[in-house]
Amino acid sequence: MSNLIKHSDQNPCYELKATIISEDGKTNVCFESGTIIGHLLPVTNSSGERYIGARVNNEVASLQLPLFINCELEGLTIKDDDGWYILRRSMAFIMQMAAVRSLPEWQLKIRHTVATGLFFTFEKPMDPTAKMGAEQLDTFETELRRLVAKDYPILRRMLSYEEAMTYFSSEGRHDKVLLLQHHNTPFVATLCCDGFMDLHAFPVVASTGSLGVFSFMPYEDGCVINLPNRENSSIPMEFVPQKELIRVHREHTHWGNILGVRSVGELNQAVFDRRISDVIMMSEALHNKKFAELATNIIEKDKRLVLIAGPSSAGKTTSAKRLMTHLKVNGKTPVVISTDDYFVGDARNPIGPDGKPDYEHINALDLDNFNEHLTSLLAGKKICRRIFNFLTKKPEFTKEELQLNPNDILIVEGIHGLNPMLTEAVPREEKFLIYLSALTQLGIDDSHSVSTTDNRLIRRIVRDHLFRGHPAIRTLELWQSVRRGEERWIFPYQDEADVSFNTALDYELAVLKPFAEPLLTDIKPNQPEYSIARRLQMLLRSFHSITPSAVPGDSILREYIGGSLLKY
Repeated sequence: MSNLIKHSDQNPCYELKATIISEDGKTNVCFESGTIIGHLLPVTNSSGERYIGARVNNEVASLQLPLFINCELEGLTIKDDDGWYILRRSMAFIMQMAAVRSLPEWQLKIRHTVATGLFFTFEKPMDPTAKMGAEQLDTFETELRRLVAKDYPILRRMLSYEEAMTYFSSEGRHDKVLLLQHHNTPFVATLCCDGFMDLHAFPVVASTGSLGVFSFMPYEDGCVINLPNRENSSIPMEFVPQKELIRVHREHTHWGNILGVRSVGELNQAVFDRRISDVIMMSEALHNKKFAELATNIIEKDKRLVLIAGPSSAGKTTSAKRLMTHLKVNGKTPVVISTDDYFVGDARNPIGPDGKPDYEHINALDLDNFNEHLTSLLAGKKICRRIFNFLTKKPEFTKEELQLNPNDILIVEGIHGLNPMLTEAVPREEKFLIYLSALTQLGIDDSHSVSTTDNRLIRRIVRDHLFRGHPAIRTLELWQSVRRGEERWIFPYQDEADVSFNTALDYELAVLKPFAEPLLTDIKPNQPEYSIARRLQMLLRSFHSITPSAVPGDSILREYIGGSLLKY
C-alpha cells in the first residue's frame, strides 16, 4: 500500500501543509488531513494541459488518493513521462472493462506498448483457433468509447485477501487469481469503476473521461490503441507501422507458449513447483537455436564484417561472444571488438542540451581511429587492441595484437552499429547488420505488460553497480540522456538491420530482483529519481526470486550479474 494513504478507519482532522510545484513556481497551502490530491490542484496547468496524476514527495500517485502527510505536490500531464505511464495504464484498465462487458467470451491481452500506444489481442479460451471478426471489434470499440464519454470515476478499493480471491475466481479472471496465489498480503488494492474491478498495480487517472481522445485499429494479428498526442492532446498519435517489432514480439510470444510461461503468475508457479530449471534450460536453448541460425546466415551470405547494435542493456557484449562461438563451430575464427573501447573520453566528449556529457552521441566515439582499425583488420593488417578505462575515463592501448586472416570474420558490437557513419569506410554490401532488442512477452497479468524499457533499466542498474561502481541513483540520473540518445541514434536505424534478435529471457527479472532491490531502496523520496525507483520496486515485487546459481554460464543474463564463462 502506498505510504501516502492510510486505512479508511483512520480519519484525523488536523491541518497539514503542501508545497505545490508548478511552472509558475511554488505555492504553500494548508489542507485538512484526508483531503483528495485532486482537490489541491487546478484542473489544468498554466499551459492548459490537464492534470492526470501527481507526484507527492516524488512518488507518483492518482489524483483520487487522500493525503495524510505534509508534502511537496506536483501535477502531472501526459507531457511528463510519469503522466504518460499513468495514461497508458489507465487505458489498459478501461480496455479490460470494455472487453469484459462487450465480449465476455473473449479474453483481452495487453501484449506490449508501441510508439503510439498499446498493442493487444483477443483470445477465446474455449476455442484457441477462433479469430475475432470486424463486427465484434466494432462492439468492443463502441463500448470503449461509451465508457470514456460517461466519465465514470475510478476509485481505489481495499479488499481482504479472501474477498479478492473470491471475486476474481467468480469472474473467471484466472490471471489475477494466479498472481494473487503467490502473495499473502492481508488486503488487496483494487480499482473499481461502475461495478467493474481489477487489481491496482499502478496509479491511474481519476475518471474514464480523463483518457481523452484515442484511435482504434486492427493491426497484424491484433489491434492497436493510439493514445493522445503528447504534444497536442486534442488529437491521437499518428500510427507508425512497426512490423519488425510485432514480428519479434510474436516470435517471443510463441516461445512463451512453448515454455508455458506467459505471465508473472505462471513464472512464479514454475518457481513454486520447482520446475524453474526446466524453464531456464528451455529459454537458453531457444536463444542458442537463434544464434546457430544467425551464424549459418552470416556464412551463407559470405560476410566478413558483422555489426551488432541495439539500445542500452540489450545484451550486445554477450551476443557477440555467443555468436563468435557458433561461428567457430562452423570453421570460422572471429575477432570481436567493442565500440565502447573507442570512447574519446570526457575531455573530448560532446555536450548534451542539459550541459552534461552526451555519451550516446556518435561523436563520443573516436570515429577516425575506429575506421582506421576497421580497414586495417579487413585488409589483414595487425593492430593493437584498444580499450577504454571506465575508471580513468581514458582510452588505453594494450599489447594484445589483433589480425584477421582472409577467412576470418570481424564482429563489432555497440549501440551505433547500424549507423552508416560508424563504418563509412566499408561498403554496405560487405556488412551484416544485427539489431538486438529485449522485448519480453511476459505480462504481470492480462492487463499489465512488463515494460521493455524498465526491463533494460533494471539490467543496467545491476550491471553498473557490479562492474562500473555506479550506485543506482547514478544510473537513473543518466537514463533520460540514454533514452534521448536511443531515440536519436539507435531506433531510427533499426530497419537497416539484416536480422533482428530478441535477447529477453522471461525469467530474468526474477534473477535480477535480489540484486536490484537493495540498490533501489538506496534512492530516497527527496531525490527526483525516486518515482522511477518506486515504479521498478513495484514491478519487482510481483516476482518470486530465482537464485543466480541457476543461470547458465553462457547466458546473456551473466553480462549483468557476472560469472560469465564467455571470454574474448
